[in-house]
Amino acid sequence: MLFRELSEYYEKLESISSRLSMIDVMGELFKRLRPNEVKNAIYITQGVLAPPFEGIEFGMAEKTVEDSISEATGHPKEKVESLYRKHGDMGVAAMELKKDTKVRGISSKEHTINDVYEIMVKMAITSGQGSKEAKTKMLASLIATATPLEAKYLVKYPLDELRLGVGDSTMLEALSIMATGHRKIKDKLERAYNLCSDLGYVGEVLAEKGESAIERFKIGLFKPIRPALAERLPTADEIMEKMHGECSVDQKYDGFRCQVHKSGKKVKIYSRRLEDTTEMYPDLAQAVIGEMKADSIIFEGEALAYNEDTREFLPFQETIRRKRKHGVEEKVQEMPLHLFAFDMMYLDGESYMEEPYKERRGRLEKVIKGGVIRPAGSTIAKSSKELQQFFQESIEEGLEGIIAKDMNAPYVAGARKFSWIKMKRSYRGELEDTVDLVIVGYYLGRGMRAEFKFGGLLGAVYNKKRDMFETISRIGSGFTEAQMREFKQTLDKIKVDNRPARVDSIVKPDFWVIPKYVVTVKADEITKSPMHTCGREKQEDGSEVGYALRFPRLVGEETFRKDKSVEEATTTKEIIEMYGQQKKVRMEDSGS
Repeated sequence: MLFRELSEYYEKLESISSRLSMIDVMGELFKRLRPNEVKNAIYITQGVLAPPFEGIEFGMAEKTVEDSISEATGHPKEKVESLYRKHGDMGVAAMELKKDTKVRGISSKEHTINDVYEIMVKMAITSGQGSKEAKTKMLASLIATATPLEAKYLVKYPLDELRLGVGDSTMLEALSIMATGHRKIKDKLERAYNLCSDLGYVGEVLAEKGESAIERFKIGLFKPIRPALAERLPTADEIMEKMHGECSVDQKYDGFRCQVHKSGKKVKIYSRRLEDTTEMYPDLAQAVIGEMKADSIIFEGEALAYNEDTREFLPFQETIRRKRKHGVEEKVQEMPLHLFAFDMMYLDGESYMEEPYKERRGRLEKVIKGGVIRPAGSTIAKSSKELQQFFQESIEEGLEGIIAKDMNAPYVAGARKFSWIKMKRSYRGELEDTVDLVIVGYYLGRGMRAEFKFGGLLGAVYNKKRDMFETISRIGSGFTEAQMREFKQTLDKIKVDNRPARVDSIVKPDFWVIPKYVVTVKADEITKSPMHTCGREKQEDGSEVGYALRFPRLVGEETFRKDKSVEEATTTKEIIEMYGQQKKVRMEDSGS
């Protein structure tokens, strides 16, 4: 397929306000692709060159792109900058300048999807002296031979500004339509995606080998598994009721969740978002080689700073100082990490995904020699009293709480199930636990905030069943001046004129944005509200009411949650459960 044709599909997607229509358009696109084009088309649509764990990023500065547009169209750079300021969209500026190009006699060569993708990869990996000029020329060459519409998306792609709003679930349903004409194999495709975290690879396997290959899909080394997630309950009694009277209970550590892959002396450590963080933790990688009695293994653990002399776990604010790309060796000496291993998915050529937790945990403990890596603290609880006692002991050690685990459950990749249930010290009657919200819009600053041109956020939670983001709150407090400037600068780049197709909202912000960033918020409580769409249901009187946060405020040192994708934000289901827990505790407190 020509990139020109792909651009026409993208133009359609930008104008769509219905998720179902978006699935149909993507399904039609995939049907027209050759098998060897599907993977690259998926990556381009996602706005990436590869899945996060491969670490291939564009690194294209706006100034470099401006130089490319200027060189390709013959217009001065000042004209490019002027149009960019006018539209707030470099792609639109490139399209306008291509319509009025000053450069003549350019070859009319048309580029395919694969041509464009390969050139973009070459641009990304070009480094060293003269790399800026080389990148400028490569992009300028593409723009020069492109149509105005192609130029728009050739520019937006490396700037990570495609703004198509096509989520993973939408893509999976479209792939199902490509292969079968309907959406019925979406669950099979999602399972494969959960096992490899590479949507492009899943699409490639489906296109080249068919549905049967997806059904046989297995985990593999150095393709990280999407992590299992825990549900939450506030009391030991409720947890034991869900676990039917007996469970394994792990201590919950406040550190970096790590998924470790080892084959011989090769080790990769992936973050919660499945990014390759091996270079940040050379001490942990070396410990995996020396302390794990396995030729090949995939296991999970929590890394955090630990004082051996005082046997004290350091707070997350200390541990997070280890997350850096520069000055790593100095921090290794200053603040060595320990890795507390809690689950295992693969060992010496065999998958343990379907094995019960007690078997996975038992085998894991046998392959750990001890030292930097050690098993997470754990016990077997046969009563609420035993679970509560272990919870209190964990809190006294400075930990977050506990995670109760069904001893007979398999490892459920990429899903939040009651086979894992967390109880944290912050769970009390009020909403003391934080929630992670997706930014879907923002407001202009007024009064004292007018100088920042930023007044607050419109936050949403993720409804996995609908694959939609449902609003739950306006967030207007908790910002520092630096954060307000960062929000304005960052969100300006992804604002759109109309409500994105995957956003369900009654409230209208000053500016809509593509769901891309997650923030952590604390609130006094969850209330019912006719203003927001989170869990919105029709009442007996015919009105429709959803859930909202009361007095929400931004918390945390970082402006954005960089370790969570928008699909990993707090869900509608979790909010409804938290509301029920909050209501129940209040009734108990009042003696009702």
